[in-house]
Amino acid sequence: MRKASKLLAAALAGAMALSLAACGGGSTTETTAAATTAAETTTAAETTEAATTAAETTAAETTAAEASGDTYVVGICQLMQHVALDAATQGFKDALTEALGDAVTFDEQNAQGDSNTCATIINSFVSNNVDLILANATPALQAAQAGTNEIPILGTSVTEYGVALGIEDFDGTVGGNISGTSDLAPLDEQAAMLHDLFPDAQVVGLLYCSAEANSQYQVDVVKAALEGMGYECEFYAFSDSNDLSTVVTNAANNCDVIYVPTDNTVASNTAIVDNICRPAGIPVIAGEEGICAGCGVATLSISYYDLGVGTGRMAVKILTGESDIAEMPIEYAPQFTKKYNPTICSELGIEVPSDYVAIEQ
Repeated sequence: MRKASKLLAAALAGAMALSLAACGGGSTTETTAAATTAAETTTAAETTEAATTAAETTAAETTAAEASGDTYVVGICQLMQHVALDAATQGFKDALTEALGDAVTFDEQNAQGDSNTCATIINSFVSNNVDLILANATPALQAAQAGTNEIPILGTSVTEYGVALGIEDFDGTVGGNISGTSDLAPLDEQAAMLHDLFPDAQVVGLLYCSAEANSQYQVDVVKAALEGMGYECEFYAFSDSNDLSTVVTNAANNCDVIYVPTDNTVASNTAIVDNICRPAGIPVIAGEEGICAGCGVATLSISYYDLGVGTGRMAVKILTGESDIAEMPIEYAPQFTKKYNPTICSELGIEVPSDYVAIEQ
């Protein structure tokens, strides 16, 4: 195309020169003007061709990018809807969208607290051959582990991966197709918080869902720490939300303080706990902010949104091939904050130290 344009331009220039010569009156100035016009015509033709070539190249690159599969479908299985899990999912999506834009789409599903539904959701992701799975909460992660050993799986809002996945002597890296982020706050520091606020209490009730392996892990650790401080500790386990009210009532009647770990069932039913404990004057120390906002007096908590963002950044590295999930260790929240519920603390007459941050109501 470029050679043809130059020949056309040259022919036009020649014709103009011959025309001027035939008239017999062509001056040097006129000849120069003709040559300049011809050169400009050639340059314009080349510029047009260059633009066309650039457009064709860009189109080819775009087609190649699309053909290479640089678009991603991410399946999200969230155990249930409550503040902490919702925040983690949102942070995850925001991080991926910021990095990949329209190249990533989400198949987001909620199991409504049912482990069997988690398995159904994961199976649908496997059938659809999604590029990556986010398992939000321990039962979702366990279902994902059982559902595929090929599709990359990232967990979030999971406290202890060794406990959740049945790994003995867990060293921080799951291996295979699984990694993720942990919401584990320092349990000994949570126990210390309880002691700071309620040094004269004698009996502490440990309220948790027996169906959640990581809840059992947390109360075991906290129990050992509290007993080392001289407290008497009693387990108050419930199997699901149906017997939560009865178990909470029993705990409130027999304990001075109640401790609740990062337990998803309690997180979805904080009103039940609050409607029993607050009228009875029994304070609740919570494992995370969402539970504390609903029924607790204080917590040492993380930002679940930030945890989700961290998980999303891990996902970007996996999807783009920057990192191998088999070699990615579990990541933890970078910071923890002492927070308190100003409304419940005020009603129960509890004064908190100045380094606690009020939870926005």
